[in-house]
Amino acid sequence: MDDRQFHRIAKALSDPSRFEILQRISSSNGEEVPCANLTDICSVTKATLSHHLKELADAGLIDTRRESRFMYLTPRRDVLSAYLEELKHRLTNP
Repeated sequence: MDDRQFHRIAKALSDPSRFEILQRISSSNGEEVPCANLTDICSVTKATLSHHLKELADAGLIDTRRESRFMYLTPRRDVLSAYLEELKHRLTNP
């Protein structure tokens, strides 16, 4: 994992709302989550939710799929696992 992606993921996960959104998406057991199911997670506007989802997608933590006006989200467990391994490596091998 390169430095750019590592830091992008760290930044995405540092926001409590984004972390909570990723938790909700990840609890789906790998199945797609309709974006509409996330509106009750935190008290943010749809525009803010959209921004958080874009940050998670740009960091590579979720995949998005559009179908007409609807968006479906899937967690990228491989990216999260790679991030965790890289974090462990960086913290234990200075």
